[in-house]
Amino acid sequence: MLTKATEENHKESIFPLRILETTDIHSYLLDYNYEEKKKTIEYGYNRVASLILQAKKEQRNTMLFDVGDVIKGSPLAEYVANSPMFYSSDIHPAYKSMNLMGYDAATVGNHEFNFGLDFLLNTLIGADFPYTNANIYVDDHNGYEQDDIHFFQPYLLLDKKLVNDQGKTENIKVGVIGLITPITQVWDKEHLEDKLIIKNMRKTAEEIVPQMKKAGADLIIALVHAGLYSDQYWPKQGNNVRDISKVKGIDVILYGHSHGIFPVKGEKGPKGVNHEKGLINGKPTVQAGNWGNHLGIIDLTLQKKKGKWAIVDSKSTAKPIIRIIKNKKIPIVSPMPQMEYILSRYHQDTLEYVNSKQLLNHFD
Repeated sequence: MLTKATEENHKESIFPLRILETTDIHSYLLDYNYEEKKKTIEYGYNRVASLILQAKKEQRNTMLFDVGDVIKGSPLAEYVANSPMFYSSDIHPAYKSMNLMGYDAATVGNHEFNFGLDFLLNTLIGADFPYTNANIYVDDHNGYEQDDIHFFQPYLLLDKKLVNDQGKTENIKVGVIGLITPITQVWDKEHLEDKLIIKNMRKTAEEIVPQMKKAGADLIIALVHAGLYSDQYWPKQGNNVRDISKVKGIDVILYGHSHGIFPVKGEKGPKGVNHEKGLINGKPTVQAGNWGNHLGIIDLTLQKKKGKWAIVDSKSTAKPIIRIIKNKKIPIVSPMPQMEYILSRYHQDTLEYVNSKQLLNHFD
């Protein structure tokens, strides 16, 4: 039987940490369907932003990450990519929106490269948060990596101050590593050939994670822009989330790319995939859909014992922006007003852009 003093010491060593994820926003920044020319409640970053604010109010120890595919996909994204204003002093509206939310870090998705490297790099300047990717390397134009020079910072070490229910504070060093499906270099060959090489995700993680540990990471989060299964027409081994979950030292996985949801209540997964507990090979994991239709939430219970941090419990949830009651879709949150305000000009310009394209197509 534990003594009262022992129980108090145990409570003081326990700390909550909430990890939030967005992914595959694709510049669907507003709850608006440009094809049908009307508002929608089914997606929109301005709606998931309200979920983010709500989640942060519920838990003071919170970190927010994005897992890629931000700047390509919607008509608004196409308008920005074809607009001269971007090359002046303006910030991409996706990052104007995301900068409001206080992201801790992000990684790139395959669609980040669709408009070319110059566009991507100019766009990322507008992000108020750091980007990381470990398996994209500089190509020396001969098909070999140039001394294994990473194109992005391969990992980040973020200092986070935690407070528990007893009012005790502790500092934890959170390591963040980004990984991307290597088939990206095939899909965007025109932009990446002789410039970048993308290596196997698992092999890269197995090389980098020990470096993160050595540098002092107490908790390692993998931001993985790849699906539960590997992409077709590419070596499957090592290039999916299940393989990354087997890398020693990775504690938490946030993933995207396949526009799916994880965990799904009642779903049965392949070996090692536990939807009920939100675990993949024992690692807390979440995937938050696409276009701002879900917010990924992982609630960790951490314990610090003899100077070492450990996850003693976790709960993963992909929280939707709507609920379905009697076959009717009901919004859970309202759009974030500040976001609608800063996006109003881009929205109107996008409407004009879409209308002009439709008019041109009419005469083709």
